[in-house]
Amino acid sequence: MNDAISPRYQGQFGEFTITEGDRREVIFYRAGLVVAGLSFAIGTILALTQTPSPLLWQGLTLLFALFSLGLGVSLWYIHIYVKLLHRVLQLFWAVGSLAAVVVVVRGSEPLPVAIAHHPPLLIGLGFSFAALTGIFFKEAFCFNRPETKLLTPLVPILLLGHLLTLLTPTLEQVLLGIWAALFLIFIGRKMIQPIPPDIGDKSVFAELHRQAQQAR
Repeated sequence: MNDAISPRYQGQFGEFTITEGDRREVIFYRAGLVVAGLSFAIGTILALTQTPSPLLWQGLTLLFALFSLGLGVSLWYIHIYVKLLHRVLQLFWAVGSLAAVVVVVRGSEPLPVAIAHHPPLLIGLGFSFAALTGIFFKEAFCFNRPETKLLTPLVPILLLGHLLTLLTPTLEQVLLGIWAALFLIFIGRKMIQPIPPDIGDKSVFAELHRQAQQAR
């Protein structure tokens, strides 16, 4: 779509247009969420229903890698007005992903077993889920989605509960199942949402960039 014939939108600081590049970024953002959400949901189903085995641990580790990859793509293309917050979420993802790699490469147990048996490992891996929670919070704040309003506190409650051994295994399984179900609802609704709202008010991005240039 040519910028000259693109619809013009009235933003807080002036008019703006939405380009094909903007639309592609939203598509990549949503595609990353789909990969992350489906990987997480499939992994949860397998973890809750299948008999423990080396093959299961390998499958769950692969699904976590896909989850991390999808999350990274989403965090690259997500539109967030505050650039510092965007960079912090990306840094959290990087730290969490690196921690997972270290556990896989240097650990004596498969990744899922290590997480289950050694809750303190979540101090490192938890950064990835903190980044995911940031996405949920952004979606709850911008679009008032009930599923993300529930996920925003649910994720840290489950992770901190496991880290501090405050939750029973049964309760952890229930919360994990709810997390996976709400994640699927979120990505399902995201796929049918119009694209422009995910792009946001580009006049705000332009104004923030102008202010940053003046401050230099």
